[in-house]
Amino acid sequence: MDIRGIDHIELYVGDARQAAFYFGRAVGFHLCGQGGPETGLVGQRSLLLRHADVRMVLTSGLTAEHPASRYVQRHGDGIAVVALEVDDAAGAYAELVARGVTGVMPPTTVTGADAEVVVAEVDGFGDVVHRLVERRGDRREFLPGLVEMLPPEDDAGEELLAEIDHLAVCVPAGQLAGTVRQYREVFGFAEIFHEYIEVAGQAMNSTVVQSPSERVTLVLLEPDTTRRAGQIDAFLDQHTGAGVQHLGLRTDDIVGAVETLRRRGVRFAGTPGSYYDHLEARVGRVDAPLERLRELGVLVDRDHGGQLLQIFTESMHVRRTLFLELIERRGARTFGSGNIKALYEAKERELAAAGATPAVAAATAQGVTA
Repeated sequence: MDIRGIDHIELYVGDARQAAFYFGRAVGFHLCGQGGPETGLVGQRSLLLRHADVRMVLTSGLTAEHPASRYVQRHGDGIAVVALEVDDAAGAYAELVARGVTGVMPPTTVTGADAEVVVAEVDGFGDVVHRLVERRGDRREFLPGLVEMLPPEDDAGEELLAEIDHLAVCVPAGQLAGTVRQYREVFGFAEIFHEYIEVAGQAMNSTVVQSPSERVTLVLLEPDTTRRAGQIDAFLDQHTGAGVQHLGLRTDDIVGAVETLRRRGVRFAGTPGSYYDHLEARVGRVDAPLERLRELGVLVDRDHGGQLLQIFTESMHVRRTLFLELIERRGARTFGSGNIKALYEAKERELAAAGATPAVAAATAQGVTA
């Protein structure tokens, strides 16, 4: 089984058109395909968006019984499918099921004039499934016969983001070890980093697993329930169980990306000016104007490979769960405590700025995500 990368992600949302408006106008995704009952997607409306190498499907159920409707009722809008590009979808499905994963949808082939796509689905974590995707022929076709491809937009604009860098996944206490074991022993991922993080009385375990291709990275987070309830606990409450907390999107120019997205209305977590006073003493010289980083609220961290610059958006969802991270890698490959602590502290600052008391912040930080 050769997992080559992330083919696409699919969000189940209450209103696909409204979600597409936000991701299009604010984040810069381009509408490039659509499907529904008229194209063979029974009981749903799906919109295909793209930005550089990131493909995102937004799906709303048209009936109360549709899986997207049930997902949104339980979890709110969120990432329900992480699709993995494989060389042999039928073979990968059979191999994963033989190793103990629950099959959700057996291999199915859809064919068009110039393309053929084989898809299958297996359980992932929580209510999130992995869709195995094998593509042959014209790769511009998404699901031939089911998703109608649309002509390119005339005002598509500059592509600020390059690819999906990682997905951060929250799991309930006691489930981290089993989740890591599943990705190692069943999906063939490697455990590349583990850390216990403690911030302001809150604590969590973090383990990073990555596919052999290094193109699929999951940051798995579990709360330490012996410590003060914090952001992971609140996410699990607001989301009602395990799920994708944030989507990390890599950019080659984080300053330019943040400037543009801010102008479009994207709201980012704030960072106090004092954070930058001793920044270079902590991470070394940064090849970017510190005053501009301070103004934008961009965070900087370092690991053994180099530096990374990152910033988190506020959540765009009513439950305040899923949010985005922009990340520019300058040699850094893993996720150190500085990154995770920065996320915690950014969220706490947002709550404090909103006037939340410490007790309320502890209980709701995850629901008011940065």
